[in-house]
Amino acid sequence: MNETTSGTVVVRNLRPADLDAVIALDAKNTGHRRDDYFRVKLQQNLVETGIKVSLAAETDGAFAGFLLARVYYGEFGQTEPVAVLDTIDVHPDFRGRGVGSALLDQLRLNLSGLGVTSLRTEVGWDDLTLIGFFQHEGFRPGARLCLDLDLTGPRPERADA
Repeated sequence: MNETTSGTVVVRNLRPADLDAVIALDAKNTGHRRDDYFRVKLQQNLVETGIKVSLAAETDGAFAGFLLARVYYGEFGQTEPVAVLDTIDVHPDFRGRGVGSALLDQLRLNLSGLGVTSLRTEVGWDDLTLIGFFQHEGFRPGARLCLDLDLTGPRPERADA
C-alpha cells in the first residue's frame, strides 16, 4: 500500500470483474470506447500464459486506475528481457494523488523480481501531461525510433525502383 495525502492507494492484480471499470475509465480519458481491445488485452493478461502484469489501483474503495504490461525475452534485437508498458490509466478524480506512481512502483517491484531491468512504453508526442508524468517517474527518450506506416495510402515511389 502507498500512502497519499488523500488516503491510501491499494495496488492489486486486475481481476476479470474489473473489465467494465477498465473500459469505462479508458473511455472517460480518451473520449472513445475500446471494448474489444480491453477484452482481448485482459484475456491475454489474466488467462493466457506468458509473463504479463496487470494491476489495478483503488483509493478509498474506488477503482482509481490500472496498468497493463508484458515481458519480452529476446525481442527487438535484444538479448536481455525487456518489459513494455502497454497502458496506464488514472481516473481524472484521482490524478495528482499518487495513483499512477503507486502502480508504477508495484510494476517496478514485480519486474525486478523477474530480473527485468528495462521498461519501455510509447506516448503520443503531443501528450504533454503523460510525457511529464513519465519524465517525473524517470523515463527518458530511448535509443530506438518508433516508425508507423499508413497501409491505406498509395505506396511511395522508390528512387531505386
